[in-house]
Amino acid sequence: MAGSKTGPLRLYKSYMFRNRDPVIDEMRTIIQDTYGQKITGKAMKDIEDHGGPKAGTIRNWLFGDTKRPQSASIEAAGRAMGMKRVWVRANTKNNEG
Repeated sequence: MAGSKTGPLRLYKSYMFRNRDPVIDEMRTIIQDTYGQKITGKAMKDIEDHGGPKAGTIRNWLFGDTKRPQSASIEAAGRAMGMKRVWVRANTKNNEG
């Protein structure tokens, strides 16, 4: 539920960032690559029209105060552009050998 406070934000050692979730920059790159230009209101509306989140939500990710977008919303935006998220093994100490 938006705006509800259920307790302190849980932080994960395996996924840390200072300001904004890196997935926001990944999504910015995907949108620019898909539409071949800087991000416009038309591109955000097109994503919405193809089943993604509202254009205002995308605007808040990219240009607003959103720090941690919902995974389902990111997934919907990507799929609306014909993309699919894939998990790949990271090359870190935690999973070597």
